[in-house]
Amino acid sequence: MLFILLAFSFTVNAQNKFTISGYVKDSQTGEALIGASVYIKELTTTGTSTNAYGFYSLTVPEGSYTVSSQFIGYEVISVRIELKQSIKHDFILSEKINTLKEVVVTSEKKGENITRISPGIEKMNIKEIQTIPVLLGEKDVMKIVQLLPGIKSAGEGNSGFYVRGGAADQNLIMLDEATVYNASHLLGFFSVFNSDAVKDLTVYKGGQPAEYGGRLSSVLDIKMNEGNDKKYHVSGGIGLISSRLNLEGPLVKEKGSFSISARRTYADLFLKLSNDSALKEAKLYFYDINAKANYTINSKNRIYLSGYFGKDVLGMGNSFGINWGNATGTLRWVHLFSDKLFSNTSIIFSNYNYKINLNVGGNGINLISRIQDYNIKQDFQFFASTKSKIKYGFNSIYHKVIPGEVTAETNSSISQLKLDDKYAWENAVYISHEYKPYKNFGLEYGLRITSFSILGPGDFYTYNIDGETTDTSTYNTGNIIKTYYNAEPRLSANLNINEKSSIKFSCGRNTQNLHLLSNSTSSSPTDVWIPSSKIVKPEVSDQISLGYFRNFKENTYEFSTEVYYKDLQNQIDYKDGAEINFNNNAESQLLFGDGRAYGIEFFLKKKHGRLNGWIGYTLSRTEKKIEGINNGDYFPAKQDRTHDIAVVGMYELSEKLTFSASWIYYTGNAVTFPSGKYEIAGQVLNYYTERNGYRMPDYHRLDLGVTWQRKKTKNFESSWNFSLYNVYGRENAYTITFQQDPDDPTKTQAVQTTLFRWIPSFTYNFKF
Repeated sequence: MLFILLAFSFTVNAQNKFTISGYVKDSQTGEALIGASVYIKELTTTGTSTNAYGFYSLTVPEGSYTVSSQFIGYEVISVRIELKQSIKHDFILSEKINTLKEVVVTSEKKGENITRISPGIEKMNIKEIQTIPVLLGEKDVMKIVQLLPGIKSAGEGNSGFYVRGGAADQNLIMLDEATVYNASHLLGFFSVFNSDAVKDLTVYKGGQPAEYGGRLSSVLDIKMNEGNDKKYHVSGGIGLISSRLNLEGPLVKEKGSFSISARRTYADLFLKLSNDSALKEAKLYFYDINAKANYTINSKNRIYLSGYFGKDVLGMGNSFGINWGNATGTLRWVHLFSDKLFSNTSIIFSNYNYKINLNVGGNGINLISRIQDYNIKQDFQFFASTKSKIKYGFNSIYHKVIPGEVTAETNSSISQLKLDDKYAWENAVYISHEYKPYKNFGLEYGLRITSFSILGPGDFYTYNIDGETTDTSTYNTGNIIKTYYNAEPRLSANLNINEKSSIKFSCGRNTQNLHLLSNSTSSSPTDVWIPSSKIVKPEVSDQISLGYFRNFKENTYEFSTEVYYKDLQNQIDYKDGAEINFNNNAESQLLFGDGRAYGIEFFLKKKHGRLNGWIGYTLSRTEKKIEGINNGDYFPAKQDRTHDIAVVGMYELSEKLTFSASWIYYTGNAVTFPSGKYEIAGQVLNYYTERNGYRMPDYHRLDLGVTWQRKKTKNFESSWNFSLYNVYGRENAYTITFQQDPDDPTKTQAVQTTLFRWIPSFTYNFKF
């Protein structure tokens, strides 16, 4: 606070300086544009970008200036301003006419990748990813994220991802500030993010700003569409196995708007055409709904209300069923205390749960698990000067985890079971300062201080080295059992060598107090989250990265390379044969140790022209060192992949016809396979040696797509999208299991399961 007051005092005492502030908006929808540039032509070093709500603030000496605003895909707007006092000015930008369709992984002005301080940040404009071919024709932002260097798919069709050696649960995924704990539909083949409802997406894989915390590897910050405050519109798409619909319009014209998006798959309808009676009764679908509304009370106050609800349903008649889903809600109040001080207050709810229905011997039982968050968050942005921007705030989260509960129908012979619920209170305060003292040099540094308190009621156990319970402590409601405190410093720096190139550096610490228990090779809806405890300590990551960035041919081409190293502490793994599902003593099955991840990333991107796209390559290693596994030596983590390549290209043949292609290759995941077998009492058992000592086969695949713009008028537009997944029919391994050779019992067969070969798809899109 003292630091902020000093900065404020400096600004107030500066002579003859005034502030230009306001919002940058889309002329057609009235939506705020995130990351739009605002700069002063006469002062070549003076400019800024709009924040997450489209707000900007510039403080400059008294004078006459040309102030311009630009955003990719929009016309540049310039105004002449006589600055004799602080003023407010909103920029209303119009989309460019006949703009070539481009896929550009940025939403900022020319050369912003050079001047931006922090490395390891990728931005996506959702309007520009329409043509990339994806599984089953569903536009999926999570699949596009996996095509970026340093970000790796968790597996075939899986929406989970690994960032710079981190596990899938070490990514913080936020939808309008609410945490999404399971971002997958249909066991990972779709993500929960309907592209019609998404406005902006930013990935932080390197230097995370101090306002983010709670995960070790990355932040995926997704903002939902606000809706059109001028006209009503309906848009959507009809695909091979899913359809979607979006409705948006004004609540009060030019003061408030809403947007509602819905989506559903209907693979289960095709199952009813089967001759198999079991398949006819099968259920296999998901649906989700996104909704958001906002209202401008006056020039200084605006409120937002947004929510998401999604559910997956999978079942086989009355014998088996599983459903899982997320629900989130966010209420935000945006307030301007002055033209320099911006405030955002949020109340946030998040819920993830799954339920399994089983019919065992005529007895119906239900298995459920849930994690809920109640969060209050306060953020401030203080625009001290054109060279200095300060962010500070706090957030407080109450976590409730129901790890597992078994209930049975009345008169059932099956006993009921309830694991101990877990409660925790997580708090954080932060401050960060973005400072550009010179034209070619900038800093962003900050500190985040966190506390994580384990709360009662509940029983807490102590175990010996064999995992046997040696002591039990019982606590009442509201008791604080243990509190962990952590300081997380962050630093990023950027040195512009010239207008075309720069060197960037970042280092920082992150801690994680929520941990996902999963001993499967891919993510599962039945994976369980647990908080830190007396046994499970917070995971800690210290990352350092260094990058070189260079643009060519007037920013048409962008090249970057980054090297990174992570030191990981308190990493979690499992004992051999660990039982973690519906186990009240699951912590006794865990082992703890250290890890390290390091690598180099290359990225070459073409932004403009008929042909555009990118090539990304990552060379990396991820290893763990845990006492009790592989004799205490380093061994590959399951997400370790030596090579990862993605090539994405789009070619606009004409205004109506665009072709696209993507090719990916990566080294197979590290896995534990049996090294031999032995026989005991006539039973053949597999013999295992080292953990993750083998590899799945390498993965590669080519996808092709075509987008045909059928009709585009002032009131209606439509298009067709055709794609072919896995063009050359590569039989990539989803799982490999081992069985006795039926022709020779002395031999063992490896059996590979392949999910997809050729998958054609089509989608009809419309808007009116």
